[in-house]
Amino acid sequence: MAGIFTSLVRKVPQLISITTPKFNTLSALRTLSVSSPLCSARVRQPAPNFEGMACIEDNFKKIKLSDYAGKYVLLVFYPLDFTFVCPTELIALEQMYDEFHKLDCEVIAISVDSHYTHLAWQHTPRDQGGVGKLRFPLLSDINKNIAKDYGVLLEDEGVALRGMFLIDSHGLLRVTQINDLSIGRSTEEALRLVGAIKAVEEFGEVCPANWKTGSKTIKPDPVGSKEYFKTVHT
Repeated sequence: MAGIFTSLVRKVPQLISITTPKFNTLSALRTLSVSSPLCSARVRQPAPNFEGMACIEDNFKKIKLSDYAGKYVLLVFYPLDFTFVCPTELIALEQMYDEFHKLDCEVIAISVDSHYTHLAWQHTPRDQGGVGKLRFPLLSDINKNIAKDYGVLLEDEGVALRGMFLIDSHGLLRVTQINDLSIGRSTEEALRLVGAIKAVEEFGEVCPANWKTGSKTIKPDPVGSKEYFKTVHT
């Protein structure tokens, strides 16, 4: 196994260069092609199924979406292991892992790296750009099919954009967010969205702008909604 880690680390410079493209003109931006917009990942529709080998701490295990039936799932695509923004996002998810679990939400991170690379990354100290031990799976999408199904694959780059997909306990896709490679996401916002979905399901009401857990929701009808508006606009 030590030999695998050594060979992977030697490839780090090449891996890093893939995720930091330089664009000098607008025309250069237009040359990037993303996987077909006719992907099957649509809000209010069943989330595309996925299956693959994951690294969970020091173990390898095949996982699939149906393993999480009845739970909320936060599926987080990121470009590559051993890069710059990616470890900050995964470490932030690890630090809030217990908060997601309190909301019955499972976190799954996924990239086009192999499960062996995922393992090597978790064995790399955080002060050296690694992620250390994570309690959630790092799923391998080495054939890039899952990224294609969710519409986040950059065909020319061979990596996924920073896609975040929130799947509810019925297997329906409720939230999608896609960032460019250089823009990290807010873990607190992801947690807020899980709470908002659960609040909507529990109270049968809707969540206003900047809603947070414990905040007032709105009755979705012309008369009942005035109860909320009077509390914030008087």
